[in-house]
Amino acid sequence: MSLSAPDTLAGPRAVPGWRLPAWSLVALRRPGLLLAGLFVLLLLLASLEPAWLVRSDPLAASARDAFQAPSLAHWLGTDENGRDVFARLVHGARASLLMGVAATLIALLGGVAFGLAAGLGHRWVDAAIMRFVDVLLAFPDLLLALLIITFWGQGMLNAIIAIGIAGIPRFARMVRAQTLVVRRAPYVEAALTLGLPRPVVILRHVLPNAVKPILILATISIGGNIAAGASLSFLGFGAPPPAPEWGSMLSVGRNFLANAWWLVAAPGVAVTLTVVAITALGRALLKHSEGKAP
Repeated sequence: MSLSAPDTLAGPRAVPGWRLPAWSLVALRRPGLLLAGLFVLLLLLASLEPAWLVRSDPLAASARDAFQAPSLAHWLGTDENGRDVFARLVHGARASLLMGVAATLIALLGGVAFGLAAGLGHRWVDAAIMRFVDVLLAFPDLLLALLIITFWGQGMLNAIIAIGIAGIPRFARMVRAQTLVVRRAPYVEAALTLGLPRPVVILRHVLPNAVKPILILATISIGGNIAAGASLSFLGFGAPPPAPEWGSMLSVGRNFLANAWWLVAAPGVAVTLTVVAITALGRALLKHSEGKAP
């Protein structure tokens, strides 16, 4: 009579056909990545339905409640006008995410247009576009955005457009590089040999394969654009007060840093965690697309 180990000691592998879901394996190997995903989901919830997270009005002021420290009544304290900082932080997620996503979309669309034109156009078109892109790349993104706002004026919409235009050169260079590789691929040459119209070949074969890697890099850029939007609002070029926005909250809170540190700590931590979480998810997607384990 042979003795065998109990099934309880054999673990999950003793059950034939039983496997852990893919997301749980990633969570076990990279718990930080799971936390980043949950934080981004929380940000999306705050942007779409902030009333589910907080009941207070972010614009309700009360001079009697000014500069209250964090407590059970006000989790993150109150500001100089007695407004609840947590309510303003939750409602401000919508403006910050909107600036990051919209600016990235503008940069992506502009970069795809210029990159395809340079990669598929004649040599003189490629040279003209890339020299213009090189000139724009000589300026830091934030400095270029400030230069654009100087001519167009301040405001949230102008800040989004300025950040988006400042990001076009980087996407244009990447799309051009991908287009030059794809246009020489065998399937593209075969499609042209079979007599397919050039616009059809571009839309069906060149554009999807040239842009697919760029979409993942665009995810990483959202975090940087959120930080850029907060920087412009901090300088007074973004959403005007009293609208709840993380950058403007930082700008106002710095004046009371000595006696109300929470006015700066709350939006500062929110911006930092948002950028880190989105960047971590974007890098994980990039590694997955390259065939590497996240």
